[in-house]
Amino acid sequence: MNATELILVNKAKACTIYTIQFLSENNSEFERFYHKFVNDAEYNSDLMRIVALIDKISEKGALERFFRPEGKINDGVCALPISDSRLRLYCLRLSDSILILGNGGIKKTRTYNEDDVLKGYVLSLQKFERLITEGKKNGSIVITTNTIEMDKSF
Repeated sequence: MNATELILVNKAKACTIYTIQFLSENNSEFERFYHKFVNDAEYNSDLMRIVALIDKISEKGALERFFRPEGKINDGVCALPISDSRLRLYCLRLSDSILILGNGGIKKTRTYNEDDVLKGYVLSLQKFERLITEGKKNGSIVITTNTIEMDKSF
């Protein structure tokens, strides 16, 4: 996995939201997702509904009901789906108070595993979660109720 950095998106009372930035990229994963669809006539309204849902999560917390589990049974990878849309934003839900936004796209297959691009976004979040777990074990990452504190980028 390329070197990554955790970027703060929004720290609200109910939930702190982060995104991942690969140091080889100019934009964070969430910014890259946003820019893919902001000028897309077909998916712009779906993107705006996802952005509104992220705002709601800031206010209410990253509650399980907002997400669809997407990764393996033992990881925190999930998707922000909206009804009547195939647009998916993949996330890493660490708790009701901490959410990491990833990237996403249009789900054209039955599962994300059948689409190499979507599968790549999910695998990146799974790898990032493993790095966080390792960091917690070795003390380089401390997770409080609503923040992630770390020594450096990964």
